[in-house]
Amino acid sequence: MRRFWILVRKELRSIKKEKTILFAMLIQFFIASFSSIMLTGIMAFYDPTSIGENSNVNIKVGYVGDAASPVMYSLVEKRNIQVFPIPDIAGAEKAFQSNQLDAIVSVPASEAGIVDMQLFLPESDAQSTVILMTLNEPLKKAENAMREANGVQLNYSDLEGKPSTDYEFLYSIIIPLLMFFPALIAGSIVIDTFSEELEGKTLDTLWAAPISLNQIFSSKVFAAILTALFQCALWVGLLRINGFSIENLVPVLSLSVIVAAAVSFAAGIIGLYFKDRERSQFIYSLVLLGAVGLSYLSNPSPFSLLTRLAVGDYSVGLGQVALYLLPLMGVAGVFLLASKRLVAAER
Repeated sequence: MRRFWILVRKELRSIKKEKTILFAMLIQFFIASFSSIMLTGIMAFYDPTSIGENSNVNIKVGYVGDAASPVMYSLVEKRNIQVFPIPDIAGAEKAFQSNQLDAIVSVPASEAGIVDMQLFLPESDAQSTVILMTLNEPLKKAENAMREANGVQLNYSDLEGKPSTDYEFLYSIIIPLLMFFPALIAGSIVIDTFSEELEGKTLDTLWAAPISLNQIFSSKVFAAILTALFQCALWVGLLRINGFSIENLVPVLSLSVIVAAAVSFAAGIIGLYFKDRERSQFIYSLVLLGAVGLSYLSNPSPFSLLTRLAVGDYSVGLGQVALYLLPLMGVAGVFLLASKRLVAAER
């Protein structure tokens, strides 16, 4: 056992020298470290309406109209909107053209309960989009207040809406991405280390030591799994620093490690069979794509299970995670069988 751990430490030291692997880890580190900032940017593509909820940009709005209007009150309540009452539209347009204002809201007196409000935005698409999404919430509140003032009652409690887009995006995409991406790197590490030994004909040197070939290859897989575990634990810590909580931490890490172990053993089988890096990496990519697609046939799928664990779903736990030990044991058994056949072929 002592010799096995010596080999594991040797493999961990060799991983540090792999620039491609370190670069991939650096990308994940960047995502986890600045997840709160990146979440806002990526959310702009995922759901443009979220810009107004996440943007902290201060907007100067020129207001033309009745100071007692609900529109005025709604705009003032928004902390990142500065409202400047202007008596006429001509003065507001002059200030807008001289860049003293970012937008103009004109609310004339209502006619028969109808308010023909006008909104003036900059010509820049990016700037006008941010301003429009920021004004979206206060203008909706003003609209509802005007409806109530005119006797139009809407009961929103009977409408079933979707969950918060930020919440949905974080737990269904960002967290599974960070927790499962180390498994992809672990498999790539295994193929690289296996191919290096098989192509370089350096197995004989290692085999001369009092250790079996199974232990040599298993130490490489175990080092890759430890690397994945370290990454997942680090990402969880960085997400918490950014203010994102992850429930059921032990089951989440357990599922991530099980997936990483299964991917690593599968990559080891491919590496032992093809014995060269180019073909092994190509087949590994194809197998991985197929496995990801097939994983959605299980109920719950690894991605769904991880999301439900992270949000604190009481209907899932270590019991569902333990079910994934079965395919892991199967892949590990095939890996040991493949390494035994390699031993027989070498002898």
